[in-house]
Amino acid sequence: MALHWPTFFTRLGSAIVFSIIMMVGLLWNVWAFFALIAIIQVLCVREYFGLMQKMFPEIIIPRNIVWGVQTFGLLLLLLITLGGHFGVGILFFPALLLLSGLLHKSGSVHLFMMLTGCIVYVIFPLSLLLMLRLISIMIPLALVLMIWMNDTMAYLVGSFIGKTPFSKISPKKTWEGTVGGALLTLIGAAIWGYFSPYYHLVDWIVLGLCASIAGTAGDLFESKLKRIANVKDSGSIMPGHGGALDRFDSLLLATPFAFSYAAVFMPKLSLLIF
Repeated sequence: MALHWPTFFTRLGSAIVFSIIMMVGLLWNVWAFFALIAIIQVLCVREYFGLMQKMFPEIIIPRNIVWGVQTFGLLLLLLITLGGHFGVGILFFPALLLLSGLLHKSGSVHLFMMLTGCIVYVIFPLSLLLMLRLISIMIPLALVLMIWMNDTMAYLVGSFIGKTPFSKISPKKTWEGTVGGALLTLIGAAIWGYFSPYYHLVDWIVLGLCASIAGTAGDLFESKLKRIANVKDSGSIMPGHGGALDRFDSLLLATPFAFSYAAVFMPKLSLLIF
């Protein structure tokens, strides 16, 4: 697969703008991070239900259902930011949303599945990402940078030497690019871990594994959804990159794995410089 330079520069330009916005949200303070995650969540939920509507055109998705999911997600993020009871949001709001889906007259089973999928696929991973920020700003920052590195290196390696198709779900991916991206990400994580005064080398390598393996799986999962929905991109918010789900598909699947590890092995760390 030859490198298409116009596409590369389009992707590069939008990626630079996107990166600036991401870094401001990641590094400024916890409320900036909250605002960043809230915006990502709103966009991803909207695109998720857009894909569901294309996959199941016979099902009418009421606007109040979508608004209810959005409200639940935003309240959950707010509770986490304020240090509230995470369990209250888990038990109460999804119960109301799922019940409303079940009671809806048209396509109740499908609505139930859509609501459950949205909560599991979008809402909870982004909530866990915010909880990672409360453990240490270094963890979500490193995870995002590793995912970017994995995506970029896989694209470049695959463009120059990729020949063997990786998956029918995403024909442009190659084994050479996927393996090359993962190896370079792990090397970068190891170098960072060796020189970083925060946490241990193995911690950063595990995060690198989450970014490269789970992140790639997240990319393939979202590609499968788009294939079923018969669309190229989930949205058009970023030129050359598609929509929010296209941009954060890897992060949505990598975050639960990273959180599971960090919650057990990486103690809370306060950095006064941030």
